[in-house]
Amino acid sequence: MGTSPTQVMAFPSIKAIVRDNGTAEVVVAGNSRIVPAGESLQDLRNNALALVVGEAQTLQRPVRVQIEDPEGHGELIVHPDNKIESVSYESRTARRRAEAPATTPETVAPAVIETTSLTAPEPAPQPAETAPVPAAVADSQPGPPAAPEATEAAVEEPAPTRRSLKETSFLVSAPVLEPATQGWRGALTRLGIRMNPSDEELSEREDIRTVSQHWPGPRTIAVVNRKGGANKTPTVVMLSAILARYSGAATVAWDNNESQGTLGWRTEKGSHDRSVLDLIDSSTELLSPSTNAAEIAKFVHHQTADKFDVLRSDENEEGDHEVTAEEVDIAHQVLTRYYRLVVMDSGNTARAANWRRMIDHTNQLVVPVTAIEDRAEAARLTLQTLESRGGHDAELARNAVVIVSESTDAKRSMSGDALKRAKDEAERIAKGFEPFVRTVVRIPYDPALVNGPIRYEALQPATQRAWLAAAAAVADGF
Repeated sequence: MGTSPTQVMAFPSIKAIVRDNGTAEVVVAGNSRIVPAGESLQDLRNNALALVVGEAQTLQRPVRVQIEDPEGHGELIVHPDNKIESVSYESRTARRRAEAPATTPETVAPAVIETTSLTAPEPAPQPAETAPVPAAVADSQPGPPAAPEATEAAVEEPAPTRRSLKETSFLVSAPVLEPATQGWRGALTRLGIRMNPSDEELSEREDIRTVSQHWPGPRTIAVVNRKGGANKTPTVVMLSAILARYSGAATVAWDNNESQGTLGWRTEKGSHDRSVLDLIDSSTELLSPSTNAAEIAKFVHHQTADKFDVLRSDENEEGDHEVTAEEVDIAHQVLTRYYRLVVMDSGNTARAANWRRMIDHTNQLVVPVTAIEDRAEAARLTLQTLESRGGHDAELARNAVVIVSESTDAKRSMSGDALKRAKDEAERIAKGFEPFVRTVVRIPYDPALVNGPIRYEALQPATQRAWLAAAAAVADGF
């Protein structure tokens, strides 16, 4: 049974604006998304509607969109399957004709007569009924001879041309490079000797710029490895912290374990005990147009230092509920209404319904692995499983980011040989994944990631820098 236009919610408010200057934007709930340029206004309209279809697919329901362009304005219903229905439309041409006063003889503008020479006599206008005089007859008619100089000048003089203002720009200066702030170059800058940043500092600035972006529409990251102890939960926490800190975008870390996960144990607890099951039970209220954004705080646990929220899995020891695929859809719909970025922790069963539905919603796949053989093999099998399914799953596997962390066991022994073996093993595993995925990033050992709640500021500087590079690699996939 289809959905009638009256049943389609007006939330979120969506506007598609196409301008005659060749620009367009789609505004969703007050957030503007620039529409990719095209060769024509129709290309802009098509690109704008593609963004609206993406919003409908994210919400998994039809959406209303107010359209505004040089030819008219109106309202459409856009469905996730690209079906588009017109609710209303008013042409600007029709409206101008309706509003224009009737033309009277007094308001008719006089005709403009163009001449090619100021010296040539102006011929008398012929009546409309008079047939044109044949050339042979005209040549025989008496009259003043034509002025050859004036005729020749009129033919040879080229018409004036103008270049488009789009072809030029007065903004030709390169952006000013900010002086160094790190290392000895930064020290000299603070002493009054301006120094350019090093290559390392420029690389860090580029990573910061990458993770600070805002992307059109929500983005979902899935962190997966079918083997426990592969560093999934610390990866979720670190990616969420860095993306939230630098971009300022509303970010949530979601423990999508089919039963009980550990994300809640490694993060800060709020003033309540609610979990994903409570959010699913309240989804109707949370998706209501009358519900304000602050209501989501009843169900998530805010990380006061790292600026992201956590949606915990069910931690009831007596509970036996397993999250279904339908419940993943509901929770994802709620979270993408309130958050720009969703980072999903996962269980260890790639065949579970909630695990597979998580993949359906994923924009970027992240596969963490510690530098231990069985963890690496589990990561390989996880990627192989997705690749064998084809389509969206295989594309995620090919564009995955693999994050290799050094083994904690070797670090605890503090043996020089053990430390070298750990680094060598991490390098071997990283190189082994490189031909099969988009990016591989290595993370050094850090005791702040081993036990207890994880805080970004507690990490060593080298570890912070490594995780920034990992987050930039993830953001590159958006």
